[in-house]
Amino acid sequence: MSTGEDRAMNWVKENVQAFLPGTQIRGIAVGNEILGCSDLELLEVLLPVAKNIYGAVYRLGLKEIVQVSSPYSEAVFANSYPPSACIFKPDVVPFMKPLLQLFSQIGSPFYINAYPFLAYKNDPQHIDINYALFKDNRGIYDVKTKLHYDNMFEAQVDAAYSALEKAGFNKMEVIVSETGWASRGDPDEAGATVKNARTYNRHLRKRLTKKKGTPLRPKIPVRAYVFALFNENSKPGPTSERNFGLFKPDGSIAYDIGFTGLVPSSAPPLSFKDIAAQGWLRWSYSLLFMACSVVLQQGLGL
Repeated sequence: MSTGEDRAMNWVKENVQAFLPGTQIRGIAVGNEILGCSDLELLEVLLPVAKNIYGAVYRLGLKEIVQVSSPYSEAVFANSYPPSACIFKPDVVPFMKPLLQLFSQIGSPFYINAYPFLAYKNDPQHIDINYALFKDNRGIYDVKTKLHYDNMFEAQVDAAYSALEKAGFNKMEVIVSETGWASRGDPDEAGATVKNARTYNRHLRKRLTKKKGTPLRPKIPVRAYVFALFNENSKPGPTSERNFGLFKPDGSIAYDIGFTGLVPSSAPPLSFKDIAAQGWLRWSYSLLFMACSVVLQQGLGL
């Protein structure tokens, strides 16, 4: 796709246009956490792929419906504590700047995968789990901005805003492309429990439905995609990687945050109308589910 506009066009036609308007596809994530990795070949083709994908979306008249962007992990930042100190890593900047220029020109947001769970898991001795779970805690105070944070989620979002501002893109919106909490993990994966996963997602849901901004950007409502809709029982890696879902692979709930199972074992599949009746669409403005968002990953030949 980096060298052939026709390949990008065919991909968008087959995987996006063919399912509109029946499926509410909001965006195309070109690559997933490519910046921050060590694969130079992928780093070099990310920009031309994004350009060609957007070109196809534009020519098909879908640019007002489907955004084109690329999600990043916290690995693109040199420092994110306190939020005002956040900057992009020097070795990431040469690749990040052209991407940000493109996304700024086409009106796309900055997508960040924000995981308080991962931060806590990597340093449970120094991070207050209540701060990571939206529970009552002392929080942190950013001396430079004179802002107080009582949860890590908002601090991670504002860290991204700070990095963008220093890079010259202070008007770009930050959207959380992935966030969630593992309900199960290996013995060395601190905090991965059903209780904590339920607590995090319940508080996240309440936080997002208020349509409020962050301490640094109070007028821009926070938007986020929950990772994930389903546990991925066949995914390799640590146990936690397979257990971020709100639902089990059979459609039953992994833990209760106000939803019932999607497909009871003895019942016929639910229609979109049935799912809406259960309350899924109440989150449609501020909380979106990353069930099958369109992601061009390495396996697709990016």
